[in-house]
Amino acid sequence: MEVFAEYLAKIDNPVHRAATEEVLAWVIQEFPQLTPKIAWNQPMFTDHGTYIIGFSVSKAHLAVAPEKAGMDHFADAIKQAGLDHTKLLVRMKWTSPVDYTILRQMIEYNIADKADCTTFWRA
Repeated sequence: MEVFAEYLAKIDNPVHRAATEEVLAWVIQEFPQLTPKIAWNQPMFTDHGTYIIGFSVSKAHLAVAPEKAGMDHFADAIKQAGLDHTKLLVRMKWTSPVDYTILRQMIEYNIADKADCTTFWRA
């Protein structure tokens, strides 16, 4: 978690900071093979140098970005879960519990789908 310490310290709202820290710690615990890093001023996780998932904080939500392919793959599940989203990210509102089920599925999908990927982003 040390890699995220500076990022977390900049989150003014203590509730948002604690929730973000909880999600990042969960990813580290559940997927220890992933490399945590800060890139583009955001916490993210990579696997063998390829992007798996990233996060960003806003006033109303924690944004989860699994790349467009991940969003496309989980479009129906995201809608069924009632999660707010765009083409590139899922917005997990601070007022709702984190949907760890869909988060796990997105990470597992990207790990498997990008197992042979040799670039940071999908081509």
